[in-house]
Amino acid sequence: MAPLYPFAGNSPAVHDSAFVAPTASIIGNATLGPESSAFYGVSVRADTAAITVGAGSNLQDNVVLHADPGFPCTVGERVSVGHAAVVHGCTVEDDCLIGMGATVLNGAVIGTGSLVAAGAVVLEGTVVPPRSLVAGVPGKVRRELTDEEYDGVRANASRYVELAAAHRELHA
Repeated sequence: MAPLYPFAGNSPAVHDSAFVAPTASIIGNATLGPESSAFYGVSVRADTAAITVGAGSNLQDNVVLHADPGFPCTVGERVSVGHAAVVHGCTVEDDCLIGMGATVLNGAVIGTGSLVAAGAVVLEGTVVPPRSLVAGVPGKVRRELTDEEYDGVRANASRYVELAAAHRELHA
């Protein structure tokens, strides 16, 4: 049985084609779209505001998604959220990669096709333009992504759709 938990009258909605690992927790007003995935140790805790994960997006091991009142958490389509990243009350637009151990805080917007480097901290209310490379603490836009880097971000999300399908079969 998938680790889905209702909270305060809201139950998670997980598309039939999504993969949720048996050690992940999906709580409350959370929606996981087609071919999305929540790998081992992931926490999607939508107890105070909605959390939405778009089609083909992946939440890698030990990712935390949370929201605050007035700050829902939206992860677009074909987004990769790297191991142990925290995505909190913000918007990550389509075709992005949030690096391992990165943190994105309330009200931030990560523009389409951007890459937030491993360990970066994107502060509250920061708006990142499309196709940006963000790195550092605090996270700053360093430059625009090259076409090759952007293609790599998209390829990573595609690989995770395939990997999630294999894990779904393993736990069927």
